[in-house]
Amino acid sequence: MKKWVLDRKNPEKITNLSKELNISPAIAQLLLNRGIDSIEKAHEFFKPQKKGIHNPWLMKDMDIAVERVLYHKEQNNPIMVYGDYDVDGTTSVALMYSFLKSIQVDAQFYIPDRYTEGYGVSEKGIEKAVNEGVKLIISLDCGVKAIRLIEKARNSGIDFIVCDHHRPGAELPPANAVLDPKRADCNYPFKELSGCGVGFKLAQAIVDKLQISEEILNQYLDLVAISIGADLVSITGENRILATLGLQEINKRTRVGIQPLIDKLEEVTIENVVFQIAPKINAAGRIQHAHSAVNMLIEKDVQNAQDLCEKIIQFNETRRDFDEEITEYAWKETQDNQEKYHYTNVVSGAEWHKGVIGIVASRLIEKHYRPTIVFTEKEGKLTGSARSIPGFDLYEALQACSDNIEQFGGHYFAAGLTIKKENLEDFKNQFEKYASRILSEEDLIEKVHLESELNFDDISDNFFNQLAMFEPHGPDNLPPIFGAKNVIDTGWSRKVGKESQHISFAIKQRESKNAFKGIGFGIGESFAQMARTNQFAIAYSIKKNKWRDREEIQLNIKDIKF
Repeated sequence: MKKWVLDRKNPEKITNLSKELNISPAIAQLLLNRGIDSIEKAHEFFKPQKKGIHNPWLMKDMDIAVERVLYHKEQNNPIMVYGDYDVDGTTSVALMYSFLKSIQVDAQFYIPDRYTEGYGVSEKGIEKAVNEGVKLIISLDCGVKAIRLIEKARNSGIDFIVCDHHRPGAELPPANAVLDPKRADCNYPFKELSGCGVGFKLAQAIVDKLQISEEILNQYLDLVAISIGADLVSITGENRILATLGLQEINKRTRVGIQPLIDKLEEVTIENVVFQIAPKINAAGRIQHAHSAVNMLIEKDVQNAQDLCEKIIQFNETRRDFDEEITEYAWKETQDNQEKYHYTNVVSGAEWHKGVIGIVASRLIEKHYRPTIVFTEKEGKLTGSARSIPGFDLYEALQACSDNIEQFGGHYFAAGLTIKKENLEDFKNQFEKYASRILSEEDLIEKVHLESELNFDDISDNFFNQLAMFEPHGPDNLPPIFGAKNVIDTGWSRKVGKESQHISFAIKQRESKNAFKGIGFGIGESFAQMARTNQFAIAYSIKKNKWRDREEIQLNIKDIKF
């Protein structure tokens, strides 16, 4: 059972902002919920402009990083662009590699194998750089905790620039430059850039130093937008500007490498990125090797791009099969453990595919709302992927359990770790004990945050157009969810889906003229009670459904209460 939380109202502020901006009170409420309480802030929010992108030189070590890149460019020394194997990593590599090539740098790229090398800077990657005479490595979306391996590279005569957005440890790596807005001593005004976003800032500073047109950077904004959507970073501030401009670039259909992924989409949105584009790009590194994804993103030949895309789509199909199978096993283990472990889900399997355990962790949270870690075993070591819930900082939790961990890294909501097999039970108990101190019973109830109550009579095409101005959506700017009471079935609602797990709604409010169609994913078990009751309440978001030449407003039902 989910708990509905209605955001507080400030009637006076709502009225004033509504009049000043000539918008409905419900839209004014949404703005206030996002901390937007003036005409100036509203204009900045509704019309993200390139001028709002911050000066890259504000980032700590940017001057050193630019100097090193340009020195090796002038010396015609080989530079290795090194990135992670997820979407943020592959877009970062595609951006930096393409950019360096465009300014006549002798560049190559390297991504570690998820299964033989693991996450981040690897021994094999450093050895390849040494063997090929590389003089500078630029790591993207990784590196901020790779102290030993960066030291090895430096001792081998290789300069190193880290471009990362993960939280650093107590000690920074001995790189020439560490570009990371989360550094304690970095005064860069926006802290939530993606890894690709940090790479973009480096490219932006190099363009400024070389005094060439900033227009050259526009062609990389699509990659930044994909990274922002895929990595679930905050879509506020600079990220909101970069995501908006990047989506505009994507919709110009200029990058040959992603054409096959978006050809059937009339307009690409962040939602398309998260649910359609990113999983396919990610599948390359999950199932085989992320080189395929980078090659697709940088490809200029139409036929080659099509071939790479078809390969990646096949990887995604394989990924889905693994995902479903492992989720089934993991869910059974979670159920078996629920008496002993109340605050956490920690499960492991000897043959579980490493490429999908993060997805499985997210699936388990949907079923049993707890911080979750899914481990897979190889050669006596367990590699885990962790996902969290609001109120529980995974990075802090893993730090508290670090005496049972070989290595770890990540964010508040997502992290990766490695432990010895013999430490599993001790780790599970320690993780559970830590969670029991941090989380309350209330925290274990999933919340549905309602921005306001919105009656059906207030929903119109004009209201929807105002609502659309809040896009792109993402963390810290989620699609608005509204509440409505006294809702009744018009008689045409029905269960849909392969296992009747969804509901297709045909509903109206008592004493309302407007009736709407809607879809409620994963709430099919509520249908029987809905059919028996006179009225109910819904938590819902609003979308437009396009079918052939017709457009109509549709409600996405998030939850239902009787």
